[in-house]
Amino acid sequence: MLMFLFLVVALAVVVAAVTLAVVGGGESTPLPEAAPERFDDPLPPDRPVGRDDVEALRFPLAVRGYRMADVDDALGRLGAEIAERDARISDLEAALAGARAAGPTGDERAEGDPQ
Repeated sequence: MLMFLFLVVALAVVVAAVTLAVVGGGESTPLPEAAPERFDDPLPPDRPVGRDDVEALRFPLAVRGYRMADVDDALGRLGAEIAERDARISDLEAALAGARAAGPTGDERAEGDPQ
């Protein structure tokens, strides 16, 4: 019985020593706070976004993939620029169709007449 009691006490000491080694022994120095990896928007603010800009776009990795806010911001910006370009193209096509429907101007008729 004395041997069994000795083994139980020895086992408790070993478990306590391992626990203190893993957890630490009271003197804890906090780890420095890691700076979160932030997304530096590489999309140009001073000119329209081009194909090369989109191909160069890379998002920093987060715990479960990419930060949704970074991806949402980039997609929102790209969507706004595409909508702006579509509106501009539509306006230019309408102006061109209107110019074609109006027919040739006086200058264009003068060039075609051999008077």
